[in-house]
Amino acid sequence: MRHVRYPGTGKDVVESGMLEDDIRISGFEVSFSLIFEKDTDPFMKSVLKASEVALRTYIDPNITAHIHTKSKIETQKSKVENQAVHAKHIIAIHSGKGGVGKSTVAANLAIALANRGYRVGLLDADIHGPSMPKMFHTEDCRPVSVEEDGRTLIEPIEQYGVRMLSIGFFVDPGQAVIWRGGMASNAIKQLIQDAHWGELDYFLIDLPPGTSDIHLTLIATLQLSGAIVVTTPQPVALVDARKGVEMFRNEKVNVPILGFIENMAWFTPAELPENRYYIFGRDGGKRLAEELNVPLLGQIPLVQSIREGGDEGMPIAMQTGHPAAKIFDEIAEKLIADN
Repeated sequence: MRHVRYPGTGKDVVESGMLEDDIRISGFEVSFSLIFEKDTDPFMKSVLKASEVALRTYIDPNITAHIHTKSKIETQKSKVENQAVHAKHIIAIHSGKGGVGKSTVAANLAIALANRGYRVGLLDADIHGPSMPKMFHTEDCRPVSVEEDGRTLIEPIEQYGVRMLSIGFFVDPGQAVIWRGGMASNAIKQLIQDAHWGELDYFLIDLPPGTSDIHLTLIATLQLSGAIVVTTPQPVALVDARKGVEMFRNEKVNVPILGFIENMAWFTPAELPENRYYIFGRDGGKRLAEELNVPLLGQIPLVQSIREGGDEGMPIAMQTGHPAAKIFDEIAEKLIADN
């Protein structure tokens, strides 16, 4: 299909993201769908004809092709109507590299939104390094199943006003999850589609770092409202943060970037509350946000109580009067105002 070009752009249909992920092969019969911008696309017939010719030329002259057409608007509408999670806002929390505090941000932001009275769901999509069970002090919890409309669904664990699922609830905490990309993606799909999430205002997804099959699976499964990118100020983290933005802005993905959060922005010792030490560099995330024309949702200092809260299963956002909790509440407020 890379030999088939869309006349409007000159790009092939694979590069243009027109080939739907529904290919079926049975002997010499092949069926799949092509996605056009509109169902009145003037090049539709010529592209269909070129596709049939390409299959017979580059595979086998005896191929029988069943090519269906979809419009991009219909595809997006179908995704919204059929997705298992019913939430007003579905937001991915992403980081280009590990260790920048993405899960800490996701946990505290979820609690900050719940503190404001919103119905919040949180999916720990980091299959190989799930941390939400520990951060929410639910390591010993095991989800139960419930029946709804003839289906058996997983009931998320609820803690601190947040409904949550993680692969960490289903594996031994000391056991490494050694799965290939396909297995990990299927597990994520099950946590989304076979769970009783209920009606939500915000559904946050704690993504694994980097770019992988899991990211593409989530983008294909859910209609994301947007993504938040977490970074630390140093250049080595900013390089990966930039890649994350490029992934979401790719024309095949097209997910809005809601903002940057710069974590570990500075260190202030408790005995010198007026001092700031820029251990990882100064304003790196802020400058990158300005360069990429992305809002800066907040700068979070390197504070011992934030780390302790996560390790003890009581995220700092639970302590509503704490200065660090106020930072997450302000980030939540900006997120609500922009959505």
